[in-house]
Amino acid sequence: MERSFVMIKPDAVQRKLVGEILSRFEKKGIKIVGMKLMKITKDLATMHYAEHEGKSFFDELIEFITSGPVVAMVMEGENIVEIIRRIVGATMPTEALTGTIRGTYVLDTGHNVIHASDSKESSKREIKLFFNEDELIDYQLVAGKWVYSSLKY
Repeated sequence: MERSFVMIKPDAVQRKLVGEILSRFEKKGIKIVGMKLMKITKDLATMHYAEHEGKSFFDELIEFITSGPVVAMVMEGENIVEIIRRIVGATMPTEALTGTIRGTYVLDTGHNVIHASDSKESSKREIKLFFNEDELIDYQLVAGKWVYSSLKY
């Protein structure tokens, strides 16, 4: 099983979309192993978005992500990074397919309601930024045998 980092951004929290977004992952059968409501500091935001430092939108991105609470999560499952990216949808609103989270809720790239790790490597880095190991819960998902045919029951 692999893990992926997901963050519901301040715009989604303010629009009261947290429950709707969470339910999409839960209905898919995805296991949440860590979750917390938090306010991101400027230092954490700068580390999280380090790859964008120096770009024209960097300061605006930092200001936005630190503007209000976020819901940070770690999810677990087979091929979870790719699956979550498909559920989330493309970053550009015009490219986000209908039915994806962004295809449903996003009109502007600057307020795109959710972040999801784009690779296994970035997922590991992001999880370490936002969670201590003791904040992640290892448990057996009872419904797992109904989600994954490879689980023996």
